[in-house]
Amino acid sequence: MTGPGGALLVVGDVITDVVARHAGPLAPGTDTAAVIRTVPGGAGANVACWAAHRGGCEVRLLGRVGADAAVRHERELSACGVRPRLVVDADVPTGTVVCLVDEGAAAERTFLTDSGASLRLGPEDWSDALLDGVGRLHLSGYLLFGGSSRALVAVALKAAEARGVPVSVDPASAGFLAELGPDRFLALVEGVDVLLPSRDEACLLTGCPDVAEAAASLSRRVPLVVVKLGAEGALLARSGEVCARVPALPVTPRDTTGAGDAFTGAFLAALLTGADDLRAAEEGCRAGAAAVERVGARPPGRG
Repeated sequence: MTGPGGALLVVGDVITDVVARHAGPLAPGTDTAAVIRTVPGGAGANVACWAAHRGGCEVRLLGRVGADAAVRHERELSACGVRPRLVVDADVPTGTVVCLVDEGAAAERTFLTDSGASLRLGPEDWSDALLDGVGRLHLSGYLLFGGSSRALVAVALKAAEARGVPVSVDPASAGFLAELGPDRFLALVEGVDVLLPSRDEACLLTGCPDVAEAAASLSRRVPLVVVKLGAEGALLARSGEVCARVPALPVTPRDTTGAGDAFTGAFLAALLTGADDLRAAEEGCRAGAAAVERVGARPPGRG
């Protein structure tokens, strides 16, 4: 059953994360002790899993993986309550991200990214039937950083517009966003109704060093802008003005990988089940707090 608000369809990256948690500075040229785990990840997949974890709506995911890990990823997504539609790439392996997590007070992380099969998702993998029963489409911003997946975004946006399905986008990576260019990114996502950037992404997209000014500026182009501020919570902007600020929950972080994805997933699921913007952002902050207390970017499975 899709629920009263329809299903959430997430289109995005499905990745294998190698998480290395180290207690001190990296030591160039020699060993640094670390706790290393291999876990499922990918911004798009993480959003879908946290949306399903929040509950209240059916969650579907379209992504592309290599044959090397397709069975594992399908199993892991299903265990989180997501209905996966994974395109299996016979030529390129599943994308891999090495997450270096400094176990200091902020549990800050650095990513080394091999996108692998994820950005080879293309228009040929899309069908308008994917929108049957869908109440909201969410696109991972990582799709905009590859030629084939960028073409898919254009097709999906056109199909959603034709059906009147609202669309949200998370820019996903300040580093890749800088390479693509803010103007090009904003042109590619024209017509979306919700933009969910991080602080760095919002400031990069506008050139405003002040995050409130950046959010207000973006909301002149996108109806609702929700800026994720990590330990400072989130702020919401509409029609050129910041309209709400939501505090974060106090927690001791272990791993901040995927916290923004957790916020996005819970926020979108809450919207689909009738919450207003403020309540949805509060649910997003709760999910983000739960995420940073866990190692890896996913919620616990359903058993």
